[in-house]
Amino acid sequence: MIVRIMGEGQVELADSHVAELNTLDDLLLTEMERGDGPGFRGTLHALLHRVRELGTPLPDDSLEPSELILPSPDADLEEVRAMLGDDGLIPG
Repeated sequence: MIVRIMGEGQVELADSHVAELNTLDDLLLTEMERGDGPGFRGTLHALLHRVRELGTPLPDDSLEPSELILPSPDADLEEVRAMLGDDGLIPG
C-alpha cells in the first residue's frame, strides 16, 4: 500500500502492518473524541513514526496514487477531524 504523509512524501507499506497501525488510529480517535490535545499529539507522532519506520520511502520524483493519506505531524485536532472517515484515518 502507498501511504502519503502530508508535507513529507510517500512510503510503501506492507498490508501486514495495517493491524498495528489501526491500534494507534483507534487510540487517536478516542483522544480526539475526549479532546485530549496532548494525548492526540503524542499518538499522532507515534502513528507517523511507525509508518516511517515500517515503510520504504518512495523517490521524491515518484508520484504514485496514494491509498492512504495521513496528516502532517503539525496538524491540529480540527484538521485531523476533517480527514477522518468512519473507521478513523486508517480503514479496516
